[in-house]
Amino acid sequence: MTHKLQDNTEANNTKATSALARALLLLPGTYMNESGRAVAEAAHFYKLGRSDIVVFHDEIDLAPGKVRVKSSGGVAGHNGLRSISAHIGNDYRRVRIGVGHPGVKSLVEGYVLSDFGKDERPWVEALCAIIADNAELLAKGQDASFQNKVHLGMQAKGFLAANELEQPDD
Repeated sequence: MTHKLQDNTEANNTKATSALARALLLLPGTYMNESGRAVAEAAHFYKLGRSDIVVFHDEIDLAPGKVRVKSSGGVAGHNGLRSISAHIGNDYRRVRIGVGHPGVKSLVEGYVLSDFGKDERPWVEALCAIIADNAELLAKGQDASFQNKVHLGMQAKGFLAANELEQPDD
């Protein structure tokens, strides 16, 4: 469903409910560097506190398929996070989704703005499914359990090495 927010910012959203938690999923219809407007407007409209907000974003400083959960912090050069923090402050949770680094700083902008390659599709699809299957843990505030379940799920599918230990970033 597309929802026109009060400032005419469009955002695609849907509500999800399970036996234990309710969630609003929001995909801002703006450019990434303007996403804070949609997040702030939705937070105001639905009366959400910053601790109720979880932002999922790509992270070049994590290997592809790795996931880390972080509470507040800096924006690390991410324009979407910079916009969100400018509109609602820094005290929201982030799910950092590793996409890897292109290896050369001058290639980063094109790398993060391009689509995943065909050869990356298997791990991306597996990761999205595992995140969706365990999202209720985030809604219940069980960030470490969420991160661990995602990591174990990716290991079970053969996308992460079995000897890596996961610790939340907060």
